[in-house]
Amino acid sequence: QVQLVESGGGLVQAGGSLRLACAASGLTFSNHAMGWFRQAPGKEREFVAAISASAYSKSYADSVKGRFTISRDNAKNTVYLQMDSLKRDDTAVYYCAARESGYIAANMKAGTMDYWGKGTLVTVSS
Repeated sequence: QVQLVESGGGLVQAGGSLRLACAASGLTFSNHAMGWFRQAPGKEREFVAAISASAYSKSYADSVKGRFTISRDNAKNTVYLQMDSLKRDDTAVYYCAARESGYIAANMKAGTMDYWGKGTLVTVSS
């Protein structure tokens, strides 16, 4: 059974930083592309960032490009999202996701991911 468990969310002031982590189990982590998505109240879930299985390819939403960095440690079965220069608009529940394929594309759709975590809340205050 695949499990994805996010951690690292919380309350931060605008301009601050947070690092999210997602620990994966029940799958051969190094074979799977991973992604982060987010959902703000009243809005649809949206793509944030993705990383290929080998970490060679990375993709970011335009809204976070230059501020967020996705990375992975295949030895620890963990994917990270470093979030810097946070804005109030970044407030959302952040979800970790995995796909059966090791490849990613730009602006990935939520429907292309196969496994999901339960999410972690990030709140950015002014």
